[in-house]
Amino acid sequence: MLRRLIFIFSAIATTNPSLGQDIETATPFNIKTVVFTQNTNNVIPVFRLGEQFQFSFDDLYGNEEDYYYTITHYNYNWTPSELSKNEYLSGIDNQRIQDYENSFNTLQIYSHYRLKIPNALTQLTKSGNYLISIFNSSRELVFSKKFIVFEELSDVPMQIKRARKVADNSYKQNVEFTIKSKNILFQNPAQNVKIILFQNGKWNNAIVNVKPQYTIGNDLIFKYDKETQFYAGNEYLYFDNKEVRASTNTISRVDSNSGLYNTHLYTDMARKNNGYTYYPDINGNFFTRNLTAQNNEVEADYTWVYFSLFSIETPANKAVYVTGMFNNYTFGPDNKMEYNATKGLFEKAILIKQGFNNYNYTILDSNNSISDSEAVDGNFYQTENQYTAIVYYRSNGERYDRVIGKGEANSVNITN
Repeated sequence: MLRRLIFIFSAIATTNPSLGQDIETATPFNIKTVVFTQNTNNVIPVFRLGEQFQFSFDDLYGNEEDYYYTITHYNYNWTPSELSKNEYLSGIDNQRIQDYENSFNTLQIYSHYRLKIPNALTQLTKSGNYLISIFNSSRELVFSKKFIVFEELSDVPMQIKRARKVADNSYKQNVEFTIKSKNILFQNPAQNVKIILFQNGKWNNAIVNVKPQYTIGNDLIFKYDKETQFYAGNEYLYFDNKEVRASTNTISRVDSNSGLYNTHLYTDMARKNNGYTYYPDINGNFFTRNLTAQNNEVEADYTWVYFSLFSIETPANKAVYVTGMFNNYTFGPDNKMEYNATKGLFEKAILIKQGFNNYNYTILDSNNSISDSEAVDGNFYQTENQYTAIVYYRSNGERYDRVIGKGEANSVNITN
């Protein structure tokens, strides 16, 4: 059952790992590589009102199942909005996805589905939070995913700074930003303006419920320290198996003992105590690609990728997960590592579409919250992260939360 998230708005910011996650229905095992794209690039699902994007996924059953989609509008806190469907949607949804194609020349068969929005049948007319739900031919819910649509009614200049507190100065990054608008005269901004701060597009550590610290005219100023602070983490790890049969500097060996190719990665060593070392990453993203393919969407194969982690400071009973955009940073049995007492390693095999993948290791505490302070690879203020601020506004008398702006900044330009 979908659970509604209810937040008590206060002046204190909260980092809520379940924000927007509980509203989603997780994908079953046969559904893989669920992604939003623009210009063939995987993107964080935040889109300007009216611009087109593509939603796609693979079904490993490969039987050309009929799938249908619906789109639902939500408030800032992911409770259903008061708008009727014809108020936020021009046309109709609950339509069959007609653009699909079967895999070609792959060991793992699959059907690849694509849905462009807006399309001839469905156009969105309001900004806000949205949920796209996918149903099978029996009208049973298969899975659902969130996305956000915004209007450009405000500017959101942002800057990333080191934490002011000495104890956090080496480990955390702080987001400072301002909301400026020539189109909106903010009414009661402490109540009517809401924001979400994302680090690399992740919902599981998003910061919410931050009120403007003060105002200058119509400008809303956010210059907190603790309230808008993220653990910096470390650069993402990666592997690239675009040539599925080849070993590389991250892939120790490849075999096909299971009927599919098995990609065995070198064991990752915990980097927490090694100090920071810069190397470029793509902030958790991935690129599907097959070196010999003409159409990566249907010619890239699936392989079992074997992850292993040696971390002497991580107890064997800790919940450790392999996470990245490739699995939507979810925490489930498909990506939870198991401790091999004989080898002294955490291990996990995950079925992933071939290509270039960023990933990291995430620890959950006893309350199923992310334990950033125990991060396997540590936290370093120098880490390059992409930050996004989403601004919501509901003026007096309005019936839904509009998204009136988006701000972005990168910590590569971090200052004291």
